[in-house]
Amino acid sequence: MYVRHGFGGRTREVRSPWHILTSQHVGTTVSGARPRGLTVALACAEGDWPHADWPAPDDPYIVRAVPMAPPYRGLRGSGADVVVLRCEDPSDSFPELLKAMGAMSAPVVVVTPCRDAETVVEAFRGGAGYLVEGDYCARMLSSAVMAATVGHTYLSPDACVALRDGSPWTPDRGEAVERLRSLLSTRERQIMELLSTGLGAQEIGLRLKLSEKTVRNNLSNIYAKLDVRGGTEAVLKWLGATPSVRA
Repeated sequence: MYVRHGFGGRTREVRSPWHILTSQHVGTTVSGARPRGLTVALACAEGDWPHADWPAPDDPYIVRAVPMAPPYRGLRGSGADVVVLRCEDPSDSFPELLKAMGAMSAPVVVVTPCRDAETVVEAFRGGAGYLVEGDYCARMLSSAVMAATVGHTYLSPDACVALRDGSPWTPDRGEAVERLRSLLSTRERQIMELLSTGLGAQEIGLRLKLSEKTVRNNLSNIYAKLDVRGGTEAVLKWLGATPSVRA
């Protein structure tokens, strides 16, 4: 499933994330992932990639990494399954990358030292995973790439905190969010709280002692009530990080 997202006034079609992944998911198996043969485009300035040993020669899934320096000429013909953007300021570099990608549907993972909450929110809204430098390891990077291929959005711990705290919590904004949340039942509110911390349907089911099918049915009802198309938009509305719930 693909939905349209915007960043910096631009829109493109990206995979609609089913739920957020955080560092707690490292080492778990992502169902539906392709078994091997992934090509990753490393979008960064020449000599600016911080992981000379990634991907490792024995990586079971990623077999090729293609360096792509700005303005990312040749990206569309690279055959990349995932694009990893390493940059200092995603608010400038991410829109530039999306423009270069054009109609490419490959998911994006952002690697950056930037911890600015609003930047994290905008990247997440644009469908990108987000890893803060110093807040992840090479194994987590591989997990983020694999997760992206099946539509999951991976956030490092600092990025997850920034997403939750992405906008100042004023009284008016708090009232708007509570009005939105009041549309949901007690059970649905429990599910959304867990979804917003990075848990998926299976993990939520384990926490609430529900079947995964029951959780997914509840999520479908939640999306309808919140008037959203998937997990990304639902989490943004739940956290008050969309214009529709800001004062």
